[in-house]
Amino acid sequence: MTEPRMDEIGRVTIYFAKPSVAAVLLTAPLRVGETIYLKGHTTDFQQVVESMEVDHVHVQEAAAEQSVGIRVTGKCRKHDVVYKLAG
Repeated sequence: MTEPRMDEIGRVTIYFAKPSVAAVLLTAPLRVGETIYLKGHTTDFQQVVESMEVDHVHVQEAAAEQSVGIRVTGKCRKHDVVYKLAG
């Protein structure tokens, strides 16, 4: 069985413990419903993007170079890498 391909799509710039939201500066587009993988020194989890905001407005997709807020299911830290799972 082949492992899914992972493409780096951004990095965490800030993590808010309550309400568990990561601010991510994107380097590639991202849509609600896609699966992301967050990886860092102590971070290692994947999840489906269920909610995303740009400037406090809910959006279904965001483009490269945008900073987005994503509700996350685990704890992450500044500089953690965000990957999009493909295939």
